[in-house]
Amino acid sequence: MEDKLNKVKEILSKYNQEHLIQFYHELTENQKSDLLNQILKINFDEILDLYEKSKLEVLNSTENIEPLNYSIKECLSASQKKQLSSLGIKAIKSGKVGVITLAGGQGSRLGFNGPKGTFCLDTKPKKSLFEILCDYLKYYSLKYKVNIPWYIMTSTHNYFDTISFFEQNNFFDYGRDNIVFFVQEDMPIIDINGKLVLSEIYKINLASNGNGNLFASLKKANLIKDMEQKKLQWLFVGGIDNVLLDPLDPIFIGNTINSKLEIGSKTLFKESPSDISWVFARKNNKPAIVDCENFTEEISKLKDKSGKYLYREKNMLAHIFSLKAIKKMIDIKLPYHRAFRKNAFVNFEGMKEVPESPNIYKFEQFVFDAFSFFDNIALLQVDANREFAPIKDFNSNYNPEIATKKYQELVLNTN
Repeated sequence: MEDKLNKVKEILSKYNQEHLIQFYHELTENQKSDLLNQILKINFDEILDLYEKSKLEVLNSTENIEPLNYSIKECLSASQKKQLSSLGIKAIKSGKVGVITLAGGQGSRLGFNGPKGTFCLDTKPKKSLFEILCDYLKYYSLKYKVNIPWYIMTSTHNYFDTISFFEQNNFFDYGRDNIVFFVQEDMPIIDINGKLVLSEIYKINLASNGNGNLFASLKKANLIKDMEQKKLQWLFVGGIDNVLLDPLDPIFIGNTINSKLEIGSKTLFKESPSDISWVFARKNNKPAIVDCENFTEEISKLKDKSGKYLYREKNMLAHIFSLKAIKKMIDIKLPYHRAFRKNAFVNFEGMKEVPESPNIYKFEQFVFDAFSFFDNIALLQVDANREFAPIKDFNSNYNPEIATKKYQELVLNTN
């Protein structure tokens, strides 16, 4: 272990990160070994390069921004809905559609310690977010007599807790063989002075590196081969917290298939032109979700000849990728985005400290950055009142009470 310690000291000295082993002599032998191994796995060049680049001011420009075409689900005729639904149902019945759920988050903002997917709505009986999503899969599986593969991406922090929760609930009677768990990668967090942070005196503080790590994580878990063996052609990708998110909406699937494109996404109409939410647009002649911070309200008010707004479609984390598209993305490294967050850390006295304001930078990849590697995307605007009820926290409009009410009215009472 002495040789390993000397190697670590050399690395930390090179990157000015010696504080990471300042409590080394207080650790047990196992803790010492774990800490050294953690440090040796870190790509310091990458994280410090991200930190330095993130300090540069990025000027967003609308010069290379053009509108993307989109359809509005509520405006489709009965015959159009029937045609698209038939295409989607045919793909589902023939076993060509699988579901990927992004479930790496914790429930800390909801006041409990555990995977966010284990949070329960106050229904009768109570249902977790995982069970709610599984109910959709069971419905289609029984209706069309087909096994629908369910891939669940967790974080390293909640992987075992997630599997344990499913085991305790008998995998919600969906069948263990139909569910695959895999893990997204971690990235060290870094403070405002460019220093990596300790979560314990023997542990580097790591955070999941965003849902854009999906493609690399699928490759690492060897799941592309699994998807090929199951003859899947389409993969729906969505988050865990939207209780109205139908992962196998036949109209959405059919709309993407009918477009002859490799990717599709559901969108929500941005009600206010002053809303700072990022919007779908064509950037540098490629589909993207762009920061509209520099958009004037006039740009947000622009319409086409038919009266449709050009720049008011926002992301709801409901995408579909062909397997061909996913295979294209597994070897492409997506850019990182910086987030300024509040995070507990070990101070210079070796004590855990909880800050009152944001104190660290977290770097994340976003799955929507994959869109720019394709020529076009099939967008379908949906009604937020019928398809969007995420649970974020207790203090916003996206809270458990509102989500529960919508779920009961729109899902439970219609089945």
